[in-house]
Amino acid sequence: MRVLAIGAHPDDIEIACSGTLAKCVKRGDTVIVCHVSSGNLGHVVIPPDELRVIRANEAKKAGAMAGIEVICAGFDDLEIYDNNKEARDKLVDIIKYANPDFIITHNPDDYMPDHTAVSRLVFDASFTATLPNYESKYKQPAKLVPIYYMDTLAGVNFNPTEYVDISEEIDLKLKMLECHESQVVWMRDHDGIDFPDMVKTCSRYRGYQCGAEYAEGFRQCQVYLKGTTKRLLP
Repeated sequence: MRVLAIGAHPDDIEIACSGTLAKCVKRGDTVIVCHVSSGNLGHVVIPPDELRVIRANEAKKAGAMAGIEVICAGFDDLEIYDNNKEARDKLVDIIKYANPDFIITHNPDDYMPDHTAVSRLVFDASFTATLPNYESKYKQPAKLVPIYYMDTLAGVNFNPTEYVDISEEIDLKLKMLECHESQVVWMRDHDGIDFPDMVKTCSRYRGYQCGAEYAEGFRQCQVYLKGTTKRLLP
């Protein structure tokens, strides 16, 4: 199976669904992670041009730990928004390139504009990519596949309909998150927030909900032709 996870920023996937993606790799899936924006505004001290490079390297290092291909759509923070044809067309190309059997992305109701914009763009692009006569970089149209929305930060206003047991992957998930030093170290030193501990606690909480030690929660996009009779998540 082929899996595509699309997040707004370089660490969003590690936070919400990297345990699941690592589990997909273990069962033999090809997994591709795309962060749509560079994360260049994600620091108070490090300037955007420098941070853009740092975060790209952090993302690739994290992906390599789990055997995941990591790509970037090439936008900067807050350059992605609804009705942005350039961004939609870029995601059409990425979806065609990945040729996924299912897609994971942000919940439509989340805490910041890049997240909600990416959620909507993925929804739009995943349909657009299936149209044979829509002009794009790749000729072959993509399949119309299910979309799974990943958990929100701290699980706020998110009720999962499916769970993945990541008890065996939790240590790897946290190591992948620690690769994003520009975010994790700053929050520890200056904001007093132990971000990996928060992510671990949320995974434990989702585990309580489904009878696992640690879990990640998802909600399937329930619209016409995006349903399936198969269990696609690992």
